[in-house]
Amino acid sequence: MSGPLVVLVGPMGVGKSTVGRLLAERLGVAYRDTDEDIVAEQGRTIAEIFADDGECAFRAIEARAVARALAGHDGVLALGGGAVLDPRTRALLSGRPVVFLDADAGEAVRRIGRDPGRPLLAGDPHRRWCALAAARRPLYTEVARAVVDTGGRTPEGVVEAVLAALAPREAKA
Repeated sequence: MSGPLVVLVGPMGVGKSTVGRLLAERLGVAYRDTDEDIVAEQGRTIAEIFADDGECAFRAIEARAVARALAGHDGVLALGGGAVLDPRTRALLSGRPVVFLDADAGEAVRRIGRDPGRPLLAGDPHRRWCALAAARRPLYTEVARAVVDTGGRTPEGVVEAVLAALAPREAKA
C-alpha cells in the first residue's frame, strides 16, 4: 500500500504538527498537515469554516482532504483531531502506519492556550478538551498501530518514541 510513511492522529494540542515536522526532517521526507490543506484550499481559517458553514460541512471538507492526502503523499502526514470521526476516513487508515499521539488534558490545554482558532474549545477549554478526547479515544485507538504518550517528553523525544513504536519487531527465536 502506497501512501504516507507515518500518519499522526490525536486530539488537538498533543503536538502532531510539531512532531510531524521534526519526524519528516529526521526521515528526509515531506511533511503535510490536512488542516493546512483545508485552509489553503478554502481560503479561510477552520474557525471561519465552522462559523460560516458549521461543523458538518467542515467534516465533509476534512474527509475529502484526508482522502487526497492519503492517496497523494508519501511522507509524514498529520490529521486534524476530529478526522477520525468519519467512518470512511477510519477505513482509509486501516493497515497504515498510524500513530496516536496522546497527552493529558492539562498539558494539551496549556499548549493550546485560549486559541480562538479552536472553535470546539470555546468557553471552558479544559472541560471541552477532556470531553472531546474521551469521546474520540476509541476511534484513535481503533486506527492506530501504536500509541505514544507525549507527556513529559520533548518533541525530539516524541519523535524517538514514534520511530521506536513503528520499528519492525524482531522475530523471536
